[in-house]
Amino acid sequence: MKQLCVISGKGGTGKTSITAAFASLEKNAVLADCDVDAADLHLILKPYVKKTTGFHGLKIADIDKNKCIDCKKCYESCKFDAIDEEINLIRESCEGCGVCEYVCPVDAISMVDRDSGFAYISDTRFGPMAHAMLKTAEEASGKLVTVVRNNAKELAEEKKKDLIIIDGPPGIGCPVIASITGVDLVLIVTEPTLSAIHDLERILDVSKHFDIPAIVCINKYDVNVDNANKIENYCENNNIDVVGKLPYDTIVTDAMIHEQSVIEFSDGDLADGIIKMWDKIKEKLIV
Repeated sequence: MKQLCVISGKGGTGKTSITAAFASLEKNAVLADCDVDAADLHLILKPYVKKTTGFHGLKIADIDKNKCIDCKKCYESCKFDAIDEEINLIRESCEGCGVCEYVCPVDAISMVDRDSGFAYISDTRFGPMAHAMLKTAEEASGKLVTVVRNNAKELAEEKKKDLIIIDGPPGIGCPVIASITGVDLVLIVTEPTLSAIHDLERILDVSKHFDIPAIVCINKYDVNVDNANKIENYCENNNIDVVGKLPYDTIVTDAMIHEQSVIEFSDGDLADGIIKMWDKIKEKLIV
């Protein structure tokens, strides 16, 4: 079983549209949306949810007011102001550290599972899909990414699929590390802007740190050809293959509005570039 993760050093580079296009080209894959903080692959693939599982991230304090003696030790000890003077929990502020449980002299406080989001197993028109949703302001996104990846592996084994295509999160943080750890190849989607060039270098450092082969796609390269050339030169100097240079095209937005991938919606230059890029990626995955 091979795993490809599509990532980007910053948001808005077009990685999800490219991932959806790959999904429409590859009929023997399981899809996984690991951008759990802001999942949007489902907007194009329109999955039919078959199974929903609750996700528990950090613990949260639960106060038994019948046991409470109003000593206020929990209020005084909480560094996050998550307990008010009336010894009521402010859920949005609780970080699950457990100090309130520790200092309570009558065991009126316990740490319980916190409902932080949901993990889904679905069917799409391109095959099975694992995805998730983290609730607003919740923590432990890396842990939820691991749940999604485990679900994707189980789906691949069950459905006898030999490839997992992962839509990863942007940036270089914990969810990205959880998304790329152990994969066979990462495709980094960048764009010819100064911030994107900077973030490309950072995410390449992350993939190198974890010894994961990386390749690059320059999306919307014709917006700034000079910067696109800088990216190509940087990649060439660091022995990194640029497997695709895709032109800017409003077709991407039109396709999303129609809830379709670029491949389904159009057969123009952009679609042709994605197809050629996918052929190159498959060759690298087979090796």
